[in-house]
Amino acid sequence: MPIQILQKAFAKAPFAKSKPPKRDFRIGIPRVLNQWSTHRFWTTLFVELGIGRRNIVYSSDTSEAQQLKFGKGRGAVDCCYPVKCMSGHYGELLDGQKRPIDILFVPIILTVPSFLRGHVRENMACPRVIAGPESTRAGFRREKDVFKELGVCYLSPAVSLADPQIATRQLYDALKGVITDLRLAELRAAVAKAYDALQEFDQSLRRQSLAVLSECATQHRPCILALGRPYHMDTGIGHAIESELQAFGYPILWGQYLPLDAEILDWLYGDLIKAGRIQSPFDISDIWKTSHSANTNELLWAARYGSIMPWITCSIRFSSYECGMDQPTYSPVQEITEALGTLFFVFQDLDETKPAGSVRIRVETIAYYLEQKSPKIIQSKLEALKTAPPELLLPT
Repeated sequence: MPIQILQKAFAKAPFAKSKPPKRDFRIGIPRVLNQWSTHRFWTTLFVELGIGRRNIVYSSDTSEAQQLKFGKGRGAVDCCYPVKCMSGHYGELLDGQKRPIDILFVPIILTVPSFLRGHVRENMACPRVIAGPESTRAGFRREKDVFKELGVCYLSPAVSLADPQIATRQLYDALKGVITDLRLAELRAAVAKAYDALQEFDQSLRRQSLAVLSECATQHRPCILALGRPYHMDTGIGHAIESELQAFGYPILWGQYLPLDAEILDWLYGDLIKAGRIQSPFDISDIWKTSHSANTNELLWAARYGSIMPWITCSIRFSSYECGMDQPTYSPVQEITEALGTLFFVFQDLDETKPAGSVRIRVETIAYYLEQKSPKIIQSKLEALKTAPPELLLPT
């Protein structure tokens, strides 16, 4: 039972009931970086503000063809590969549309909503990701202002998305200059709907993850945990390695969307809380002291979840080329994962190069070890937990 990943979700309407369009803007949004975890918020926000759903256009997945056709000569000087890819997405939205866009909307997301908020120090986005929109924009203004030439409004507000009140004010200050009849009360209502849609989207994926774990528990079979950043779901960034693994019959769970049901968390973390090692199931202070970055925090949390959950018998780490935020976490994530015997594999320094033969050999190796080791790993983890799994995982 493969879990749905996010490629198709971009194309789906985020709600059943929406307001009829009343503002005739066509908005392009690059499918990059933290859009992979927040896109439902932005789609809902603009629909609630009266923009027709068909007039909200996302770029396609990252690809070499996209970069060569639309981004060549405009790339940012940055060692972060996902940031380098942004120029292809900008160019596709500016030059590759049958109907031209009026606005290129690229929010600078300063903080990211996270289920760990209140249990960590901060929910900051990666600083390279924060700087990405402006460095990419510069490539389209180096020789001439492409935005001005095409008549496209470039809109890139800094938004503290983890704080709804601050985000509302930031968005109002940015949008009122473009939507001239916009009122603060209207924006507040749209932002509230957008947060609701983002939460429902998050919960829907967690329900799918629970269904996968429940099926694995019932059938006593293993699954794989993908540990990476949201943009590794982009087939051009993560190379769809998880899909190749699913072809061997092992369902994939993404660390950002693991089930958070109280019964499951009590079962997994009860002993750690009683021992005083952590204060709550969401406490990572014992394994990660500098908990400022939202995606990094969630990755460390997911690594421990996977190390304890019996039917997650293998965790696979994805990391892009020269990712400065990931480098300090390599050893802690491996140590946490392997503490109770969970298999651990790494696809590191991913960039535009996709060595198909090498990936295939590694995928086959992972599948072999899963087949050989999983029964023993499941049994040993169940014994370590001492109590029976909750009914959520073993429905009667």
